[in-house]
Amino acid sequence: MQTARSILIWAVIALCGVVLITLPVNLQTQLIASTVVVTMMAIIKILKRQGTWRLVALAFGTAIVLRYVYWRTTNTLPPVNQLENFIPGLLLYLAEMYNVAMLMLSLFIVATPLPPRTTRASETTHFPRVDVFVPSYNEDTNLLANTLASAKAMDYPADRLKVWLLDDGGTAQKRNSTKVLESQAAIARHDELKQLCADLDVEYLTRERNEHAKAGNLNNGLQHSSGELIAVFDADHAPARDFLRETVGYFEDDPKLFLVQTPHFFINPDPLERNLRTFDSMPSENEMFYGIIQRGLDKWNAAFFCGSAAVLSRKALESQNGFSGISITEDCETALALHGAGWNSIYVDKPLIAGLQPATFASFIGQRSRWAQGMMQILRFRFPLFKRGLTLPQRLCYMSSTLFWLFPFPRVTFLFAPLFYLFFDLEIFTASGSEFLAYTLAYMLVNLMMQNYLYGSFRWPWISELYEYVQTVHLLPAVVSVMLNPRKPTFKVTAKDESIAVSRLSEISRPFFVIFAVQIVALAVTIYRVYAEPYKADVTLVVGGWNIINLILSGCALGVVSERGERASSRRVRVDRRSDFGIDGRWNSASIEDVSVHGARLNVFNKDLEQIKVGSEATIRFQSYSGAEMVTLSVVVRNMEQMGDITAIGCQYIPKGAADHRLIADLVFANSDQWTKFQQARRRNPGIIRGTIWFLSLSLYQTSRGLIYLFRGVGSERAQQRQDAKARS
Repeated sequence: MQTARSILIWAVIALCGVVLITLPVNLQTQLIASTVVVTMMAIIKILKRQGTWRLVALAFGTAIVLRYVYWRTTNTLPPVNQLENFIPGLLLYLAEMYNVAMLMLSLFIVATPLPPRTTRASETTHFPRVDVFVPSYNEDTNLLANTLASAKAMDYPADRLKVWLLDDGGTAQKRNSTKVLESQAAIARHDELKQLCADLDVEYLTRERNEHAKAGNLNNGLQHSSGELIAVFDADHAPARDFLRETVGYFEDDPKLFLVQTPHFFINPDPLERNLRTFDSMPSENEMFYGIIQRGLDKWNAAFFCGSAAVLSRKALESQNGFSGISITEDCETALALHGAGWNSIYVDKPLIAGLQPATFASFIGQRSRWAQGMMQILRFRFPLFKRGLTLPQRLCYMSSTLFWLFPFPRVTFLFAPLFYLFFDLEIFTASGSEFLAYTLAYMLVNLMMQNYLYGSFRWPWISELYEYVQTVHLLPAVVSVMLNPRKPTFKVTAKDESIAVSRLSEISRPFFVIFAVQIVALAVTIYRVYAEPYKADVTLVVGGWNIINLILSGCALGVVSERGERASSRRVRVDRRSDFGIDGRWNSASIEDVSVHGARLNVFNKDLEQIKVGSEATIRFQSYSGAEMVTLSVVVRNMEQMGDITAIGCQYIPKGAADHRLIADLVFANSDQWTKFQQARRRNPGIIRGTIWFLSLSLYQTSRGLIYLFRGVGSERAQQRQDAKARS
């Protein structure tokens, strides 16, 4: 009886909604209604109302969006008999409907995400045996040493923890290769890493052949280990000491739990953050996913494995024959299979690892191409909507995660749609300027406000559009390729720990300058047509305004592909640890102010250190997190600065063995609280108006910087050509 009443109430509400959305009204009424809704949403936001009020605001916004969809569907499509208008018009319509569908899925997932779980590190009493897998392919030895040392130093009973380096760069296949250089490199790597593992007291494991990429490597680790739980860390993801204490306890609570996933936190900026200089002041792109979306997925038992920073149940993995490897995104595919088999997942929203992101724009695009192609493979081979065993919410969650990577298609459509009208006079959107104001502008404002409601301080206005645009240019052919041949993509390891010594344009930057030039021409055409065709000025101004928005994004992208020169790939992290600085047999009280994976900066409380020379070897002494004893680490002095009674000294580590790598890991990675504090310091919501003004100023500056890089590059190229010509003569 109760169920029937609920269905009846839902049906009545849905019917009322349909009536309101399809109700025929004049433009003035529509404009008034849109203004009222936008105003009410703004008031609720300004008053910072949450809970039911948040849902009310989102409901108002949804009504405007659906009203726009109805008008767009019934009034704006070109006639079918005008194919030159209808075909591009239909493509634009489909692109808009894709965006609306993704917005509706986002509302379902993150309208009321789960709050972050409270810490349970001190409550852990059950300690199952844990195998830690660190899969590797071609990473640097020092990078691996830091990760392995951090994993070994986790706060967990030593007899219940075993760390494994799964080396796919030293397989028998590579060591026995007929290519001499490849064989010698593999043999040298194999011997070097075996010795490193022996020094760090971790297990070294390789295999006969490089089959099924990372999934095959992890499955090989499963076959040679026996722990109840499997913790997985990428080669550049070093865990904090409390990682296992914050995660393993959940498996005792739920025998059907297969996954505890934690966020991926990065200590270096991605290429956009580095080139735009936003890393220290604006939330990173991945924080929207790990800070909001994963918590929304967690509400529906759909948080999925992200390839690293996670703990998985061996029992669950073995029930599905290990890690899945049909796609090149084995992590999400594995989670999909286990969710479909009735297993559960949990997301712990606390950064417990610190990793590295790609430093160059080309490596960034390579990484995203792999993600996009892998998700398209899952969509093609595992189609989540019809996946047996999933609940309806889980189906919708996985569809959202996979369909997201189709964004290059609507993004390129929005990029070129205004050009169809400005250059070729095609009418692919049949509406007057006043209709645009009443419907489309209201829809755009409401869309921005709803995104701000959903993601707030985790994603600033226009940043998502910028990230999508800079990826679209190169992801579009990658996505088309996997659609035509879904088995073609192969797993490629993303380059990490890179550095850019000299400022330069990215090697894949040319398309962005071409697009920018075309849009400048379109701007000139807009101005010409406003004066030459005044009877169509309202439509021309609307389309020209659309092109200007694209131009602002394109201009900002020129700064993204203008690589800033930096020597180090890792940023320094602020810390505050008491220490001693020792040189020439004397110890001086000091504090460690910031650290990186390569060095540290100390404030030494002694103003009489002028005699120290740059390049001198010294020692720092501090108390490790793992115990009460004081430990010492050898360093070399790189720079000095006198500040009153304090001498600031920049040092570079001189790791002489496994013990030193443990100390570096303790300095940089052991304390997870520092990652949380850093994230919280960047999380603020500038609002739509201030955020838009900020983005506009950012775009103007980055446009000029990109053009300067271009002219410098052209000048250098011509100078080099003249030198080559002189040399030949």
